[in-house]
Amino acid sequence: MNVHESEKIAGMLSDIGYDAATSAEEADVIVFNTCCIRDTAEKRAYGNIGALKGLKKTNPEKIIAVVGCMTQQKGGAEALAAKFPFVDVILGTNSLDMLPILVQQKRAKTARIVVNEDPTVDVSVDLPIHRTSGTNAWINIMYGCNNFCTYCIVPYVRGRERSRAISEVLADVKQVLSEGYKEITLLGQNVDSYGSDLKDGTNFAALLKEISALPGKFRLRFMTSHPKDFNKEVVDVIASSRNICHNIHLPIQSGSNEILRRMNRKYTVEQYLDIVEYIKAKMPDVGITSDIMIGFPGETEEDFKATCDLVEKVRFSNAFTFVYSPRKGTPAAKMEQIPADVKKSRITRLVKLQNDVTKRLSDDYIGNVYEILIEDVNPKYPGTVCGRTDSGRLVTVNGDPSLIGEFCDVKITKSRSASLFGEIVTKENQ
Repeated sequence: MNVHESEKIAGMLSDIGYDAATSAEEADVIVFNTCCIRDTAEKRAYGNIGALKGLKKTNPEKIIAVVGCMTQQKGGAEALAAKFPFVDVILGTNSLDMLPILVQQKRAKTARIVVNEDPTVDVSVDLPIHRTSGTNAWINIMYGCNNFCTYCIVPYVRGRERSRAISEVLADVKQVLSEGYKEITLLGQNVDSYGSDLKDGTNFAALLKEISALPGKFRLRFMTSHPKDFNKEVVDVIASSRNICHNIHLPIQSGSNEILRRMNRKYTVEQYLDIVEYIKAKMPDVGITSDIMIGFPGETEEDFKATCDLVEKVRFSNAFTFVYSPRKGTPAAKMEQIPADVKKSRITRLVKLQNDVTKRLSDDYIGNVYEILIEDVNPKYPGTVCGRTDSGRLVTVNGDPSLIGEFCDVKITKSRSASLFGEIVTKENQ
């Protein structure tokens, strides 16, 4: 989602005459698009902003702007302005459309802070976009979140769920397809609850059906799903579609029912495993990925082992594992915290376990042929390009940039942990 908002930032600045710079020293305008979901992301942002103090002193005409979730937090913009007085423009998530105006005003030395505290204002819908994600186009289908997980700041900075009309989403999809994009990723904090606020019978399954029925060869992905809302109707639509990828990101967060309760996730491990079983029955080739949080307040060694057991049982093709960090203003921040050394030990063990699972799954691909969409060159291996299988696994093959945007059948010849390597059997235009 932040990548897509950065594309909008680039689009707005391009509209008023700016081009992309290759370095901070070269840039006339530097924009930090921040995230406050995790403490580490916020600390990194503060460090990177502070590192520009000397550059700003050397070149006072350089404009530095900070936007995004970090500044939308209550008191966040004011704290940032006090800590970094050399920052010229500070915008909240609901004031992003003001960036071009304030950049131009700053040339007249008048800009500062604009934070719209009304979370129902969706100013980012109609902004110009400078897409930078290669063959993929991001499309928002909704904004905000109603879940209020006890560790999460999102509902406080993004507001409640607001779904876009299905006609608007379809118009965006048709537009990017006409521009030649081969892959589309639908975005929302909880895509499975899409349409629940529209009160017209629209739901996520209906949206997927409409998009999948559009003519042409393309891939459709989406993120992020919530296990309490992800349902069998959606699975059935995916399984029967020729365009929707068999790749589902379904964050479990913990394998312990007690920890899920403390997180306010509103589902149980048993319910999660039931939907996973249904997914695999309908799509044996599916790639399921997840988010897993370690060290949430109250997590015991038994809770952690339950998470490890679930990882072994589900066999995620990949998992984004991270250590819980308190976010000010959330209920979990007031709970008794787990010692850092315990968190470190658990995350180390979990990462090793998931890497082992991923490696075993990778070995299963060897010798088989899969269609991949060539997305980019692979800078790690000169003379190669890379793309993903329908199930989301990255594959590297010999080839040149002229293949980017093509569908190719590839035979997998070897694996290296999460990475697959192969040789092209046939190309789209053959």
